[in-house]
Amino acid sequence: MTSDAQTVEEYLKQIPEEQKVMFNQIRDCIVQNLPAGFSEVMNYGMIGYVVPHSIYKDGYHCDPKLPLPFMALAAQKNFIAFYHMGIYAQPALYDWFTKSYIKATPTKLDIGKSCLRFKKTAIVPYALIGELVQKMTPQEWIHLYESQYKNARKK
Repeated sequence: MTSDAQTVEEYLKQIPEEQKVMFNQIRDCIVQNLPAGFSEVMNYGMIGYVVPHSIYKDGYHCDPKLPLPFMALAAQKNFIAFYHMGIYAQPALYDWFTKSYIKATPTKLDIGKSCLRFKKTAIVPYALIGELVQKMTPQEWIHLYESQYKNARKK
């Protein structure tokens, strides 16, 4: 479910009532732990956490007019999705997170390549999400992005 909201505030108003508490707690956890340099914006119809053009002028290789995406948070029909490109791009971070998740909550991990899905009944490990958010600075993400995606496409 993507939104046509133009601002984060508009997006927050559109979240279904039954998802608001969990969604806002996940968002608060992200915002409180977000390394300096990332910006919270609307991106691809969801709340995005990006490296702005003021830090990385090249932008996203798929569309250089867009800032470099890193994380996103979305209210989907049956779950809340938290996207973190770092766990997709860095196997050691993925391994750390999946092992830590098992220790942090009895809820089964529902994860895609970079998408964590939290259903209504999930026990969300907020502290672990906060720790994950802190694990990569904008500069580290830029370096990883350029080495694995942007520059790899030029070869």
